[in-house]
Amino acid sequence: MRWWSVANFVSNAGTWMQLTVQNLLVLQITGSAAATGLSMSVQAAPALLISVFGGAAVDRWPRKLTAAVSQALLGAVAFATALMVALDRLDVTTLMVLAAVTGVIATVDGPACSLLGNDLVPAQDVPSAIGVGALVHQAGRLTGAALAGVAVGFLGTAAAYAANGLSFLFVASVIPFLRPARGAAERTGKEERHDRADSLSVREGLAFFARRPRLLALAGVTGVSAVFGRNYQLTLAVLVTGPLAGGAGSFGTVSTVLAAGGIVGAVLGARLRRPSVRVVGALAAAGGLLQVVAGLSPSLAVLLVMVLPMAVVESVSDTAGTSVLQTDPPAHLRGRVLGVWGSIGTVWGLGGPPALGLLMELAGARGALVAGGLIIAASITAGHLLHGRRSKVPVPLRTGDTDVPARAALGTAA
Repeated sequence: MRWWSVANFVSNAGTWMQLTVQNLLVLQITGSAAATGLSMSVQAAPALLISVFGGAAVDRWPRKLTAAVSQALLGAVAFATALMVALDRLDVTTLMVLAAVTGVIATVDGPACSLLGNDLVPAQDVPSAIGVGALVHQAGRLTGAALAGVAVGFLGTAAAYAANGLSFLFVASVIPFLRPARGAAERTGKEERHDRADSLSVREGLAFFARRPRLLALAGVTGVSAVFGRNYQLTLAVLVTGPLAGGAGSFGTVSTVLAAGGIVGAVLGARLRRPSVRVVGALAAAGGLLQVVAGLSPSLAVLLVMVLPMAVVESVSDTAGTSVLQTDPPAHLRGRVLGVWGSIGTVWGLGGPPALGLLMELAGARGALVAGGLIIAASITAGHLLHGRRSKVPVPLRTGDTDVPARAALGTAA
């Protein structure tokens, strides 16, 4: 697990280095902010369309081999891009194609690497492993963004892509030496035979997700939070540079505090032993209320004070939600469930920024933060009250001519 964490840190740093440089590269080639946004959408689009098939492939193929091959392929794409940049042969069309190929590979790589990490610890420690993964992600993001400027300034744009390629190869070289932990959840022979009989069926994963109230509730909580919150690179940037009269440096400070809060939240999330959808919802609602207060901040200093707990609460909520998502389905369906989640998450990722942009046009930056936070808190509270009311309704069991309320059965199901 230590080797896997180190490898993921290196890979995350390389990925964020490339993402930071890629936006600058598209701007340099096209001079268009719209083209920059399009390149990001092109890379995300495959997840919307084929994530369910990528998850099915992860359920069918050997997990270590799948993760190693996908990492090597991602490295090859990064090296190809670096070579074309160095030779000055990269145009916007080629860049879009390479971004799309990266997105396709990621539909398999994402669930494969997530589930492989869980195999390295005993089943009871999976929530902690997911928290460690979140911590590694946040640390890699900070490091990669910082290294991007250094790489471009001293070595050129191609160096950032080449460094990301090396980071993928490092992960691929570590994977063969990883061993599942003793006591980790293992697939039974029955599940493996089931996979061979129904290897790439996405229908079973979709059906399981649709029939599972916990996952539907998790999707609702995460969706409303993703659309009306979380996009702080947009809302807080407008708030800081607008009503609070700050500059790029001030927003950089806010971004640093957000990242620090994310790291603290990941550490706290790793200590959750039994995460649940109820915990996820409570934390997300609290984050929405903190977002309301942040939107009303009269000064940059007050905003900084509010941003830290807001980031901590939301990071813990994300870590708990990921734990539920990756442990709730049976082992032979986890890849497919993650594939379904990837498609749903892409919808939120593509729809959230435009929705918030429209809300800011109508209500301003403060209004968008306040309204978004209230919508998050009110929606989750209403869902919780509705669930509680339904749980209290007795379900009759007909025995002969007598209806018997099945309160005991309800209590067991809850």
